[in-house]
Amino acid sequence: MDFKQLQSYIAIVKYKSFTIAAEKLGISQPTISTHIRILEEELDSQLVTRTAKNFEITPRGWELYDCAQSILKLRDDMVDRWNGNEPKVIRIGVSTIPSAYILPEVLPEFEKQHKDVCFVVSQCDSRGIIQAVQKGSFDMGLVGMKTDDETLEFRQFYQDRMVLIAPASERYVSMKEQGVSLQELLKEPMIWREEGSGSGKSAEQLLKKLGISEDDISVTARINDQEAIKNLVSGGLGVSIISEKAVQNDLESKHLLQFELPEELAGRQFYIIYQKGYILKDYVEEFANYLLNFYQ
Repeated sequence: MDFKQLQSYIAIVKYKSFTIAAEKLGISQPTISTHIRILEEELDSQLVTRTAKNFEITPRGWELYDCAQSILKLRDDMVDRWNGNEPKVIRIGVSTIPSAYILPEVLPEFEKQHKDVCFVVSQCDSRGIIQAVQKGSFDMGLVGMKTDDETLEFRQFYQDRMVLIAPASERYVSMKEQGVSLQELLKEPMIWREEGSGSGKSAEQLLKKLGISEDDISVTARINDQEAIKNLVSGGLGVSIISEKAVQNDLESKHLLQFELPEELAGRQFYIIYQKGYILKDYVEEFANYLLNFYQ
C-alpha cells in the first residue's frame, strides 16, 4: 500500500468513476484499476462494486476512505510543516498566575512584532499542565512549580514571591501597625489553594520551612480560583498566602492588605517547560526567548 494507491482510491470514491478519476489524477484508467486491485488484495476486502449501471462503495470501502483521507492529510501537514507553510500556532498550557497576570502583559507586546503567530491557550493547575506537556498536548507550558521529571526541560523566566493577604479592615490595619507576628497571623482562618496548584505548593513549602504543618492552621475554605480567593479575603472570610503578582492591583486600590513573609522563604519561580530533547519550532523558540528576556 502506498500514497498513490490511496490517492487513486479517494478519487474514485469522490467521482464515482474510474475514467474521471484517472483524468483528474493525470494517469491512465488501467493504472487506477491496478491500484484498486492491489488495495483489495492487500486488505482482503472488496472496496467497490461495479456493474454496467451501478457504482457502489462497500462498508469496508467507506472505512478505508476515512482512513485514507486521514493518512494523506497527515502527510500533507508534515510536508507543509517541513516546508514552513503551516500556520504559526503556538499551543501553550498555563497555570493560573501566568494565565491571568503574565500573558496579558506579554502577548500584546509579542504580537506587535509577530502578527503571523497565533496562540491557543489552555489553563489548568500546574500539575495538570506538567502532565499535559509530558503527553505532548502542548508545545510548551508556563507553571509555578518544578518537578524532578527528567523528560522535561524547566527554564526559569519569572521571579515572584508569596505574601499573606488579609481584608483591609480596621482590625487587620491595626495588626499591621502593631507589627503582629507571622505566627499570630497564621492562627487566623485560612483560605487555601487546591491540590496541584503551584501557589498552593509554594505556600505548603513556606509553612514547612517555618516548621508549621498544614494541620496546625485553620483552613476555612479550599478554592481553585485565584480571583475567588481574593474576593473572599476582601469580604472577610479569612486570610490567605498568595502570589504577589496576583494582588498588585488589589493592594494599590486598597481592597486588600499585605503582610510581608520572610524574604528568604517567600521567593518562588515560574518556569517555561517543554519536552526535553524536543526540537521547538523556530517561532516557539522565539517566543520562549522573548518571555525569558521580558522580565529581565
